[in-house]
Order: sequence, then C-alpha cells, then structure tokens
Amino acid sequence: MPTDDARVALVAVRDEPLSVDEALAAVRHPACGGVALFVGLVRDHDHGDSVTGLDYSAHPSAEATMREVCDEVLASSDALRVAAVHRTGTLAIGDLAVVVAAAAPHRGQAFDACRAIIDTLKARTPIWKHQQLGDGSAEWVGMP
Repeated sequence: MPTDDARVALVAVRDEPLSVDEALAAVRHPACGGVALFVGLVRDHDHGDSVTGLDYSAHPSAEATMREVCDEVLASSDALRVAAVHRTGTLAIGDLAVVVAAAAPHRGQAFDACRAIIDTLKARTPIWKHQQLGDGSAEWVGMP
C-alpha cells in the first residue's frame, strides 16, 4: 500500500481545462501495475437532441462529496490510489468534463475502482449541466 503520498491523490472541481496526464501522474505508484482512466467528454447530442455546448455548475460541497466517494471506493476495493477532477463553466463539444483514475496492483482491480468512482460521482456529486440544444432551447440535467 502506498505510504509516501495520499491514497486520494487528486480531487478537484475546476473552471479550467482538465488534464488526463495530471490524473495519471497523480495515481502512479510502484505498487500499482494497473491504472484505469475514465474521461468524460462533451458530446454533440443527448437523448436524440443535438447539443451545441453546455455549462457545468457545482455546489460548494461538490469537491468534498467527490473526496467522500473516493474514500469510500478505496475502503471497499483493492485500489491503492485514486483521482477525480470535474470541470465547471462553459464547455464546447469535445472538451473534457471529468477525469477519473484508479491505480491498483492489477488491471481488473483498477477497472472496478474506476467504474465505481465515476458511477457514484454521477449519482451523488452536486454538479449540474445546463445544455444548449441545437433548436435554440436549453435544459438542465441532473438537478434535484
């Protein structure tokens, strides 16, 4: 188990472009032979509607919630290091919206932890998406 750095290596909510390399570097450790990454990108459609762009808004507790999720996944998995970063602000089609990384001794453990983090983050983190649609309308996604 890593002892030289925090097991939750990186958690952030940012209004600036995200870096896959930053997340990968944060979770690398000599005890970890597998690293799984999830990169969520802004797509050009949602539920059959065209999307031209979007804005992400985050509650002040979003980063703390992300850290809780990472801690929970570490406690219930074989991952040794994890990272999660989510973007806020105005994003264009193709921009990185979220990056999650999990490192573990073996690839299956890393894949399982990475999936658990992103699925739980999407369910629990108070971050909301305001999509601009191709017909000129807009919609909120993920609002309580």
